[in-house]
Amino acid sequence: MDISEVRSPQLFTMYCEILHLLKERGLIRSTNNPVADYAERLVSTALSLSLAPKSTTGYDAVDTEGRKYEIKGRRVTHLNKSRQLSAIRGLSHCHFDFLAGVLFREDFTVLKACLIPHSSVHQFGKFREHVNATIVHLRDSVWDDPEVVDITEAVKAAQAECTSQ
Repeated sequence: MDISEVRSPQLFTMYCEILHLLKERGLIRSTNNPVADYAERLVSTALSLSLAPKSTTGYDAVDTEGRKYEIKGRRVTHLNKSRQLSAIRGLSHCHFDFLAGVLFREDFTVLKACLIPHSSVHQFGKFREHVNATIVHLRDSVWDDPEVVDITEAVKAAQAECTSQ
C-alpha cells in the first residue's frame, strides 16, 4: 500500500486506528508511543512474566518467584541511532530486580534484548541530576558483561508468537 499520497489528517487518523487495533490485539496497553508497551508485552511473553498494573512505581512485571522487572525499549531508526533508554528513576530504591532492555529496528522487529541485574545497572548508566534519573545506553558492550543475560532469541520468539495474528 502506497501511503505517500494520503493527506496528513488521514495519516493521523490511520495512526490512531492502528494504535487502537494493536491495543485490541493485546500488543500494547495504551495508545501512547507503542515502543514501551510493545517491549513490555514481548519481554513478559518471552519470560512468562505477569505484567504489573499500568503506572506501577519502579517495575513493569513480576515472575513466579516474585522478582520484579523494569522493562525499557528503544526503537533505533536511520534518523536517530541512539540506544538511550527512557529515564530510570529511584534506582537506589531497588524497585526492581532486573532491567530488561529491548532494542527495536525501525520496523519494530527485535534487534537485541538483554536482562541486567539491578546490581549492575549503575555501571551502564549515569545519574543525571537535571532529570533526577539514571540514563542507560544499550551499547553492544552491555552484552559482553558476564552478569548480563542475552534474551534476544526468546524475545524474537515471543514477537513471532505475538504477531502471528
